[in-house]
Amino acid sequence: MRELIIIMGVAGSGKTSIASALARQMGWPFIEADEHHSIANKTKMAAGTPLTDEDRASWVDSMCAASSAMPEPRIVLACSALTPFVQAGLREGSGRRSRFVMLDVPKAELARRIAARADHFMPVSLLDSQLEALSVPEDALRIAADRKPEDILADIVSALEAEA
Repeated sequence: MRELIIIMGVAGSGKTSIASALARQMGWPFIEADEHHSIANKTKMAAGTPLTDEDRASWVDSMCAASSAMPEPRIVLACSALTPFVQAGLREGSGRRSRFVMLDVPKAELARRIAARADHFMPVSLLDSQLEALSVPEDALRIAADRKPEDILADIVSALEAEA
């Protein structure tokens, strides 16, 4: 079965770090959702304006095209996947069984992490809108992500293996 393991969460939750480490550890390909945003979307976010689902449509299509074109049985995607629109788009358009892994981090820690980033388009001012938009799928695996990366990875791998 072809699977898409989606490491999801708001800005600052550690999606890219955890997803890329999981992909390396398991020998699976890695997709970074931020690379699929249009320049217009990145500009909009950098200006402090939240995206709408209409803004997200081409982003979802791009990620799905990349996922469905890859021959490997499992792929790891680092993606906020905040809204049901994005989640459904990934489930329906990726050509894969989608497994969501939600990285839970306290708001104060998220703000600290975002503020510490020097070269990212996502400002701290959008954190509240991301938290408001966040809708975690009922079947998502929820992982406390304010711990050491190796502990987070161990929990994810253990849960994925238990499902296999």
